[in-house]
Amino acid sequence: MKNLKMFCLTLEPSHINFIKSLGYLPVVLGDKKANSNCLSDKTGKNISNKNKNYGEYTFHYWLWKNYLDKIEDNEWLGFCQYRKFWSLNHYDNKEINIGNLSDKVLKKIPQKYQNYEVILGNPFFINQRKIMKFLKKGLPMIIKKPKYLYSKESRNIKFHFDLMHGRNNLSEAIKLLDNNNREDFKEFVNKEVSFNPHNMFICRSKKILINYYKDIFAWLNSCENLFGFHNLKGYGMTRIYGFLAERFMSYWFKKNTNYVELPIIFHDINK
Repeated sequence: MKNLKMFCLTLEPSHINFIKSLGYLPVVLGDKKANSNCLSDKTGKNISNKNKNYGEYTFHYWLWKNYLDKIEDNEWLGFCQYRKFWSLNHYDNKEINIGNLSDKVLKKIPQKYQNYEVILGNPFFINQRKIMKFLKKGLPMIIKKPKYLYSKESRNIKFHFDLMHGRNNLSEAIKLLDNNNREDFKEFVNKEVSFNPHNMFICRSKKILINYYKDIFAWLNSCENLFGFHNLKGYGMTRIYGFLAERFMSYWFKKNTNYVELPIIFHDINK
């Protein structure tokens, strides 16, 4: 018996039929017009005009404001993307193609996970990246603080965010968090050397999901006063709200839920 409602997000309406063939609910975001065969972030109460900067979270906002009332509590709700999918097993990219993807993606939550509230993707370890990648991107930072070269513990979430999305932007954004999260999240990004990537999660509690949405959207709305929208240069800054949410997602669900981690596998269905 199917016990999972999986939303698959894409920018291409041409993906709708394939996504449906996986047993998933297609969601079309971005500038291209969706049709009646899929969900979209452009109806009802929405922030679809922010999609370029918020990424997946314009759909999460739409879901929160327009759809959650239709969901039974204790129903697993999952989120994946047109090139990133959940699986019970890890597969190398070369093992996956359009013909066998359906056999490899997650269709049902196994009984052994029924005591968990949330599923997160396997963590991305910053301190296991090759040091040359850091030198190419952040040589001035490393010259100023050479311990980044020899201390893996120093290559934490904050270091990575500073490197990819602007020096001290994460620290300034954290100052805008509410009292329940500010110090805990600050400790998290300065201590942890990994996070659960891609803004992907699966949740079985409508109450937990609503509480998460209240916290994340209140924070992102405050961050708009800090970063705005008009002077964001390059992909790392243009999508800064999505990247802030990605780090916060790992922290929030780990702090507030009983969670387990599963593999995320990669295949771009455009190809």
